[in-house]
Amino acid sequence: MGLNRNVDLLTGLRYKGQGPYLTFILHRIGGSALFIFFTLYILTLAGVEFAHALFSNALVQIVIVVLGIFHAINGLRITILDLFPKLIQHYRVAINIEWAVYILICGFAIFVVLRSAAGG
Repeated sequence: MGLNRNVDLLTGLRYKGQGPYLTFILHRIGGSALFIFFTLYILTLAGVEFAHALFSNALVQIVIVVLGIFHAINGLRITILDLFPKLIQHYRVAINIEWAVYILICGFAIFVVLRSAAGG
């Protein structure tokens, strides 16, 4: 018999996990985006036209880049905190640093994708 948890979307969004919970969820979504990226890339190399058309869409590229970069930076933060356990007490600072680095790198990546899509 399963648990009956009466939790709707609004209640889930009000969850007080805040930064750590958000990074947990985005890390999982980013991993899924990387799986989709590698699948599309392999299908493009195999000559599948649908995958090539989808992969060359600027919006798809931006979504994959945004989620992939977050996955990589969050994974780096997790690795650093695992290698240096004394830093775990500063995990909120580490998350704030992660977001600052992410915004800078992601902003540049989006600029590059949009410039490339515009023919520049």
